[in-house]
Amino acid sequence: MADRVSVSITIGGELAASDRDRFVAAVADEGLSIEWDGPRFDAAQLPDGEPLRLFAHEVAWGRLDDLEALCLDLALPFVRWSGGYGCEWSPEIIVFDGSGDLLSFDADEQERVVIGRADVERLGSYGAVIAHFAAADFVVPPLRPTG
Repeated sequence: MADRVSVSITIGGELAASDRDRFVAAVADEGLSIEWDGPRFDAAQLPDGEPLRLFAHEVAWGRLDDLEALCLDLALPFVRWSGGYGCEWSPEIIVFDGSGDLLSFDADEQERVVIGRADVERLGSYGAVIAHFAAADFVVPPLRPTG
């Protein structure tokens, strides 16, 4: 049986009309909602001019692998927070800005980035620490339909 935690994800970028149904199905398959404990997501809830914010409790391992893989494939930027599970893993924030690699940040249960002494020493300067926080504070653009 999988360990389960709460998750939130914010998705934006340009969503081609040809990918809309696949995207909506991927969100629904993850059991996500536009509010905590809300009804399962459907196409009528796609936002107009703002990023799509989604939530769920009891997500296996705090991961949304299929949805995130689709976002990577479609170059849709996102930020995902997932809670920690006892001594197994800590809360984290994952950032994808639409290209390149996923960035991972340690977080707390209030969805704030945290940093430890080892990370400060690794980063080496105040400017690098601030840049670390700035990368974690990525602002997801609106989700815009195209085509």
